[in-house]
Amino acid sequence: MLRSAVRSAAVGFVLLFAAVLAADAGAGGGGLAAPPAPVRLVSAQKGLPLDGPTVIAHRGAAAYAPENTLAAVDEADRRDVEWVENDVQRTKDGKLVVIHDATLKRTTDAEKVYPNRSPWRVGDFTAAEIARLDAGSWFGKKFAKERVPTLASYLKRVDRNDQSLLLEIKNPEKYPGIEKQVLAQLRSSGWLDAEHVMDRLVVQSFGVDAVRTVHSQQPDVRTAVLGTPSRAKLPEYARFADWINPPYKGLSSSYVSAVHSLWGPHAERMEVHTWGVSARQAKRAFAAYGIDGVIL
Repeated sequence: MLRSAVRSAAVGFVLLFAAVLAADAGAGGGGLAAPPAPVRLVSAQKGLPLDGPTVIAHRGAAAYAPENTLAAVDEADRRDVEWVENDVQRTKDGKLVVIHDATLKRTTDAEKVYPNRSPWRVGDFTAAEIARLDAGSWFGKKFAKERVPTLASYLKRVDRNDQSLLLEIKNPEKYPGIEKQVLAQLRSSGWLDAEHVMDRLVVQSFGVDAVRTVHSQQPDVRTAVLGTPSRAKLPEYARFADWINPPYKGLSSSYVSAVHSLWGPHAERMEVHTWGVSARQAKRAFAAYGIDGVIL
């Protein structure tokens, strides 16, 4: 974990504060801006020996390429962002694909290709049907060849780029047994060896039971709970979660301290990685709250 943490923190610090400087210049140094979606990351040199929070590219470099595509992974790599975050769901025929929304409508041309299949839920289409869809033109014409990646192809690309992955199991209640299936794909893709599980992989979900299941089935994999569990529940969560990833809204230094006071299942201090945050808010969250990372 140390190698990745040092490199990620160094890169993240420069990315974050370069973005903050740009935001300050544009805002005239006024109050905190509303969180942009997505934040534009700034390139930095890997390995720069600075301390700071880890920056995780939310759905890849989604300000520069269509979210959750291989292009977004590559763009994050080009901008020297080591950590990327993605979302995994299951198709009608049981294949794992990388997409955020419960439906295909926003980020593909499913309405055009399958006009009579409203509401275009991911789980109502086979992997082959989804593979036909254009997942890039909504973002820009040059991305017209982008497709919704399978989890297998996504893992291969992240590995090729020597990046690290924060993998979110999306809507686990809709896909019974998806935790076991995700772990099986991670295993077959070579992501459950010592290097990956110690240094380059965290599995997260809003579904607490899903996080607990992942830990139970593969105890060496680091896990994270999305959301803001009550402080009373944190000791229980520390049994199966390494990170707590709350939204920025409502975050406080005392809550971060409460998380940091606990040791997770891998005998390391629990970490806090926040999201729903602008670059300037992230600076404040690091300086005032002592967070470990931001999902931008």
